Amino acid sequence: MAGQSPNWKMETPEPKAQSSTSSPMPPSSFARLWRPAAQRNLRNQWSKMASYRQQWLSSSSSARTHATSLVNAYLSQKYMPLMELGALKDMPDIRKKASLKLFKQQELHRSKILSSYKDMVTVVMHMVNASKSMRCFLKGASSSSLVQFSSSCEDINDTGDCGGVAVFGFWSISSFEKLAEELIQMFKLELSLKRLLVLELQSIGCEVSQVNQLSWSDELYPGEFSDLKVCNLYSEETSEPVHPRLKDRKSDESSLQSNRQPDHEILQV
Repeated sequence: MAGQSPNWKMETPEPKAQSSTSSPMPPSSFARLWRPAAQRNLRNQWSKMASYRQQWLSSSSSARTHATSLVNAYLSQKYMPLMELGALKDMPDIRKKASLKLFKQQELHRSKILSSYKDMVTVVMHMVNASKSMRCFLKGASSSSLVQFSSSCEDINDTGDCGGVAVFGFWSISSFEKLAEELIQMFKLELSLKRLLVLELQSIGCEVSQVNQLSWSDELYPGEFSDLKVCNLYSEETSEPVHPRLKDRKSDESSLQSNRQPDHEILQV
């Protein structure tokens, strides 16, 4: 109505509670020195994360290519007795020699797939380490005239987040750490699934006795379990890698084992 001003009610936002991992708020002069160093460190760590993501895509693409070649070589070997060779059919032992060559190709592609998987595990390890290096700690004594910062902690009372103050905009160090954790979790879930695929692909073309010995609890390469522990993808309780699962859900598989050769129809698809 005319002559009356709107009755706006301004609510004062509740102050955010300090995180239990944050140190007491330091003097503003220290925060002004800390923030540029923290910003540089965050840029460096996120730049590394972006680089690791590209390495992941490259390794994943390479593994997919070798997996396709492995399946094609396996199917060609299986269909060799029925394959029409034309003028080559009169060559001595042509089918036997061709089958041997295809078998060696399968061995090569299995090795390449395993190498690509190892590279992806390494990428996730680097991501985990980068996410744990986002804090910026005071280097040396606080009373020193030259203030320096480092990504390693020298004082147990220094949490590396300058009391939870914002680094970029309203985002604190812990906010960036949480974002990195969510990102890495997606790669972890995919890595577990890829391990299952690698396990199955390693069985293609192998002898039945070898396949029966290959199970989820076996190391696919020397030192794999140590690497998976860094990624938090190894269960000390079950003494085996964490099973593939959907986000926020547990796997129903009590045992994962590759104990049979895949059907030709499945591989052709």
